[in-house]
Amino acid sequence: MKKFLTVFLLLASVVIASPGDTLAGEYVLHLPLAAEPRAVEVSVMWYTEGKGDEDLAVHYFERHATSNGEVVDFRKPRRFSTRLPNSPLSYEGMIVKVRWCVRLRLFLTRGKEVVAEERFQLGQIP
Repeated sequence: MKKFLTVFLLLASVVIASPGDTLAGEYVLHLPLAAEPRAVEVSVMWYTEGKGDEDLAVHYFERHATSNGEVVDFRKPRRFSTRLPNSPLSYEGMIVKVRWCVRLRLFLTRGKEVVAEERFQLGQIP
């Protein structure tokens, strides 16, 4: 399968963050001329993995779309930042894991979607 898109997602903050810290980053999309992007979303979120029901929650969300009349240059670098909450803290247990990430979703025409994710750790549990 031919790769048609390159996504660069960079976090300006350290990979281990403390509650109350500001998480900042930047993303750049390198698209071929044939690509027809409709929207891009960036989220700072947490999710669980392991036994039982898997949960997730979005802490920060921003969307740029051509459908709402916004002129969007998808090749231009975009920055984001958010103050991180007090909980839940990242946790790597044997039964359940709590993970934080920055997730970038690019929506193309014909229903295609590309997702890039960069994990980080919130807090330190002994």
